[in-house]
Amino acid sequence: MAQLLTQPTEEDPRAFVDAIAHPVRRADAVVLLDLMGRATREPAVMWGPTMIGFGSYHYRYASGHEGDALAVGFSPRASAQSLYGLLAAPGAEALLPRLGRHRRGAGCLYVTSLAGIDLDV
Repeated sequence: MAQLLTQPTEEDPRAFVDAIAHPVRRADAVVLLDLMGRATREPAVMWGPTMIGFGSYHYRYASGHEGDALAVGFSPRASAQSLYGLLAAPGAEALLPRLGRHRRGAGCLYVTSLAGIDLDV
């Protein structure tokens, strides 16, 4: 069975965020660290070199492939914050129209700036 590349690491999520060169991306990542930490009551953990996760879950497919993944989290990418695990939440579909400016991927949301997002949603 193949080893997953995205595994929890010992790297410090705050140090990773502090090293983000883009000032808006860095400021948004600080807000997401706090917001997701408060919402999940889980510590921030680096998953691989660029993803910050809060909590985890184990999955197993009918094929026998299994592993662990972050429950929710984000990655400050060059063009947007990638938000993971939010679409699986009960009622998520109903909240998306109220969220603000975002794009949707297969399993994540892309947010260019938190300034265009309703953080209460």
